[in-house]
Amino acid sequence: MPTQPNVTLRDIWRFTRHYWGLNRRLMAIVIMGILITTFANQYFVPIFVAKITDLVAGGDLHDPSTRTQVWHYFLLFVACSLGQSIVWTLALLVWNVFSARTLHRVVGDALFKVQRFSADWHTNAFAGGTVRKITRGMSAFDVLTDRLILGFFTIWVVMIVVSLSLMTRQVYVGTFVLVMTSIYFLLSLYVSKRFLVPLFRGAAAADTQVGSTLADIITGIPTIKSFAGEDREDDLFRGVRDNWRNHSLRAWQIARYVDGGRTVLRLLMLAGMLGMTLWLWGQGRATSGDVAMVLTAFFMTQHMLRDMGTQINDIQKALSEMEDIVDFWQREDDVKDAPGAKPLQVAKGGGEIKFDHVRFAYQKAFDPVYDDLNVTIKPGEKIALVGMSGSGKSTFVKLLQRLYDIQGGAILIDGQNIAEVTQQSLRASIALVPQDPILFHRSLAENIAYACPGATQAEIENAAKLAFAHDFIMRTPNGYDTLVGERGVKLSGGERQRVAVARAILADTPILVLDEATSSLDSLSEHYIQQGLDYLMQGRTTITIAHRLATIRAVDRILVFEQGKIVEQGSHDALLANPSSIYKRLYDMQALGLIDAA
Repeated sequence: MPTQPNVTLRDIWRFTRHYWGLNRRLMAIVIMGILITTFANQYFVPIFVAKITDLVAGGDLHDPSTRTQVWHYFLLFVACSLGQSIVWTLALLVWNVFSARTLHRVVGDALFKVQRFSADWHTNAFAGGTVRKITRGMSAFDVLTDRLILGFFTIWVVMIVVSLSLMTRQVYVGTFVLVMTSIYFLLSLYVSKRFLVPLFRGAAAADTQVGSTLADIITGIPTIKSFAGEDREDDLFRGVRDNWRNHSLRAWQIARYVDGGRTVLRLLMLAGMLGMTLWLWGQGRATSGDVAMVLTAFFMTQHMLRDMGTQINDIQKALSEMEDIVDFWQREDDVKDAPGAKPLQVAKGGGEIKFDHVRFAYQKAFDPVYDDLNVTIKPGEKIALVGMSGSGKSTFVKLLQRLYDIQGGAILIDGQNIAEVTQQSLRASIALVPQDPILFHRSLAENIAYACPGATQAEIENAAKLAFAHDFIMRTPNGYDTLVGERGVKLSGGERQRVAVARAILADTPILVLDEATSSLDSLSEHYIQQGLDYLMQGRTTITIAHRLATIRAVDRILVFEQGKIVEQGSHDALLANPSSIYKRLYDMQALGLIDAA
């Protein structure tokens, strides 16, 4: 089961107060509306009812002044009821605007934070679970805000006002209501916190596991179908569902028991409130109006007290479900811009890359990937990285993009330490064509233009032609407007790679990284794309992560990695000329088919 974030109640309150403060004027209007409507409905209305009852029960019906007073209080009663309804409706309209603006900001900030978390964080997080945490947290924040302001705050204002209203006629009854309400609240809060919070927290974690597993299964459906794994995945998901059901059902059942206890306490309180008034009436110390006033308060209070218990449950549940999104909000980025970071400046014809005594280890890794890596790549030089899996090739590119921070040394581009420039400008200067490109479920044109959003249709098509993608795009149902499906699932592997190459061509960056960019293509397509890449690499510093060694003959220099060290470097011909070189051994074994391109 996923571990719970280290979030306290104080953290959640800081989060809530922050977002409330963004629209404090709207919040103030709503609170003012609550106070006005509560005093009108819960303070004055019971008093008017008591006055009318006293006049009707004890007054002279033939006395004009009595009838005048009755109608006077009746009109005040109607005016208060109508006025509070109008004010309450207006307050709710303002509340809708407040909620929409606040939730809009909450979910936007959550995505902003998550996008900027380190590559290591995303490696260890399920995409489906992250989505579920954000959506569940947004919904929980909405519930918390609604219950605290429209529910909990309103209920307390009502109970205090009702008590004050009763005190104007019967001070003992009003005091009894206020004291018993406080006891009811404290007991409800203790029981909910003691028994319900751990259950709600476990149910939230199980819910995240359901979302994560669902996303993992749905994403892997092509593999599942290939290996007839539907039944196995059903069994796997059944276990996850059972875990969620058990946690949720237990939380719901205990909540019902708690509600039952609250109901008994509430009825005892209300019975005591009415019984005390009837006893006072029997002693001649309460009038008929007092009894009518208490009956009115009785029905108001019964509804409010029942809601108070429900509000406490909902608030505790929302607090548990907000922990993840609050954790996102307050989490410090593992990789962040230095104070005063400036944009990376790469002049035309520039692009020198220097690893200067770089030391790096992945988090929780026992051994470092690089202990003291030194290498300089000249502007416009074409470099290939070669080595067995785990030798440090991919890490080289990740550190160049600053997906991770190094623990020692420096990485410089044209003499600028990449730790001192903005991440956005750094990555905007590097175009990457991965071995397995991921496309968005958007049009082909949008995917190609992703690195250059302002590109014209002519520029998009020109890049596609250079990447040998134009012809297959024109054969799709809507040409460049064709949607590619989630992760580009509607395209073949080779077609996705051609789109990625076109995207890199259009990006027109000073530094280019190719992770075996033609590995998914047939020989003819590879031939044409290689021509596009040759054009693209002109005047650009190019780093190729090489898996098929036969594709890197034309590079200026090959760096052979082994256990995080560059053990050999030179041109293709020079390294092959050395009969004892590691490169020659790898090349010969690959040529003979003894090892594959990976």
